[in-house]
This record gives sequence, structure tokens and C-alpha cells, in this order.
Amino acid sequence: MSEKIEKDILEWRRYLHQNPELSYNEVNTSSFIKKELEKIGGFEIYSPTTTSLVAILKGGKRTESCKTLLFRADIDALPIHEETNLSFTSQNKGVMHACGHDAHAAMLLGACKKIQKIQSELSGEIRFVFQHAEEAFPGGAYELINQGVAEGVDYAFALHVSPDYESGNFSIQNGPFCAAADDFHIKIIGKGGHASSPDKSIDPIHIASQFNVAIQGIVSRIASPYEVPVISVTKIHAGNALNVIPGEISLGGTVRSHNNESRKLAHKSLERILKGVTESYGATYDIKWDIGYPAVQNDSTAVEITKGAVEKIFNTEQIIYNPNPTFGTEDFSSFSEAVPSSMQFIGVGQNNKADNYPLHHPKFNLNESALKYGSEYFYQVAKDVLS
Repeated sequence: MSEKIEKDILEWRRYLHQNPELSYNEVNTSSFIKKELEKIGGFEIYSPTTTSLVAILKGGKRTESCKTLLFRADIDALPIHEETNLSFTSQNKGVMHACGHDAHAAMLLGACKKIQKIQSELSGEIRFVFQHAEEAFPGGAYELINQGVAEGVDYAFALHVSPDYESGNFSIQNGPFCAAADDFHIKIIGKGGHASSPDKSIDPIHIASQFNVAIQGIVSRIASPYEVPVISVTKIHAGNALNVIPGEISLGGTVRSHNNESRKLAHKSLERILKGVTESYGATYDIKWDIGYPAVQNDSTAVEITKGAVEKIFNTEQIIYNPNPTFGTEDFSSFSEAVPSSMQFIGVGQNNKADNYPLHHPKFNLNESALKYGSEYFYQVAKDVLS
């Protein structure tokens, strides 16, 4: 990759990092990306939603069997106050690119610039998608699918930066890439009373404690060990006085799963346990679900394309074949449901481990030396499939 494009990628990333915008509010972000695409030239650009962009590049060679590829980068930021002290730290108070979407957009812009130079050598079409609102359910990807952005696409590809891997490393994952996420909100209604006479009350705190312990048995004793969901109670609130047993308790949490079978099983088992525990103590309950993104499923054929491209860019020791999907979530799942897809991690870990913070942390900062590889990856995929 030329030094000029590498320099552009860094400048784009730093500008976007300094000017983050929340989901559905990416007005300046999408405007900036559009201007940069127009400078490069050669693209048909349109906005399927107010703050998203699709740039279409059509190859100079047309054949009956030519393919259509979709490359996606998300562009929204998070409601987090940045604590990095970078020279290009966020100028939008309380908003931060703490999930690397600034890097995703910059890497895809770099790919646009490099691929445009070989446009005449390519057959088929590439849709460069700069997607809004990955961080806010129902997600920008879902909206773009409904707008027809993926119609006629043969394969879709995306990258996500990861501080869990050293900068310049690339992780390849087949099958499930990340999890479906569903949140639950529960209210257990008992009978309040004085703490000195617990036998005269129906203690919802005790019942909630039994429920919290019991649902962990879903993971170890109900679900298959090969398809284990993750179930976490993350919020509990009840009472205000130390000498009073409250009449009800509110609790909530999340269920993460990698396929529809374990997802359904987790829901059904959790509700069955909740019903059993509350009935056994004479209490009642109410439960509401927030159904989130489905799991991202990588297609084996698309992953083979990824593998072929990566082996041309990275040394063998830089490539990690990862058998374990993450329990994080990604709305790229909407694309993976619509077309054969491959979403993978590119390492951006800091050389100094003390400076390495996880995604969504106010001190998260990525190692920018990896970004050129992300652009090279999209370039190589395009060249391999469309040449």
C-alpha cells in the first residue's frame, strides 16, 4: 500500500475519532465520508437512510458470471466520555469512538481509494456500505437490508478491530462469529413485612436470590455443553429501609446465544424456572423481553475467500484460526442472514499491555499500525473475486 494511502487512513481515522456522533445522528460523519469519496471519484453514491452511505464501484470488465460484493463499515460512536488524552481526543463531550468504528470507516475508505485504481481490471460490482446505528437496536444494518442494499449481493465482508489480538494479527472464524443478545426485565411480587417477622411476609429478595442461582443450571445442566448460552443477572433493586422486607423486587439481565436452538431453550428454561421458584413461595411475577440482534453466522464459502485473501497479506504466524465465537453482539448479523458473509477480527492491541483497554472502555485506543492491513484485506478480496 502506498505511503499516501496509509497517511490518508490515519488522517481519516483521527478526524472521525475527534468528531464522533451517536447512532442515527451521524450527519457530519456521513457528510465527511461522502466528500472523501467524491475526491477519490468513480463511485455512484447514494444515501439509503439519512445518515448512511452506499458507494457503488462497477468494474470495467463485464461478464455473464460477474459477482457483486458488499464491504461494510459502521460509523456511529458511543455515549462514553473519553479519557485517553490523545491529541485528537473527542471534541463532542460525552461521545466517543470506543468501539473502533472510526477505524472501520477509515479502513474501508482506504480500500475505496486503492480498489478504485484497478477499477478497469475488475468485473462485477462492489458496494461499499458506510452504515449508521450499529450500536442502537434495531440497528442500521436491519434498515439497510429493508432498503434493498444487499439485493443481488453474492458475498458480504466486514472487519472489526480487536484489542485482544496483537496489532497486525488476523483472526479467522468459521460458523458463529458473535452472539444473539436478548435482555429480560423481571418483577417478582411478594408480600412486604417487618424484617423481625419474615415468616409473615413473602420475601421477594430471597426468591430472586433462588432464581439467580437456579438459572445458572441452564448453562451447566439443561443446555448442551456444545451450545451453551450465557445468562447473567446484571441488575437488582428492592427496598429502601433496613428493617423492612419489601413487597417486590426488580431484576434484569441478558441472555447471549450462538444459534436459534440454544436461544429458544434459554428463554423457555428461564421462564420455567421463574414460574417454579415464585409459585413455590407463593409469589407472582412479570417478565418482559427485549429481543436483540441475532447471531452473526459466517458462511464457509465466504470464509474460504477471506482465508485466500489473508494468506496473501499476512505471514503464517499472524493468522489465528479461532474455534471460539465471542458472546459480544454485532448488527452485521442482518447482513449474514441475507447473504453469505464473512466478518472477522483484525488485531489492534497496543505494544505496551498496560495501554491495552477493551472495547467500550473510556481509555480504549487502538494501535493504528494495523489499519493499513484492513484496507489491504478488502482490496485483496475484491481482486481475488472480481479479477
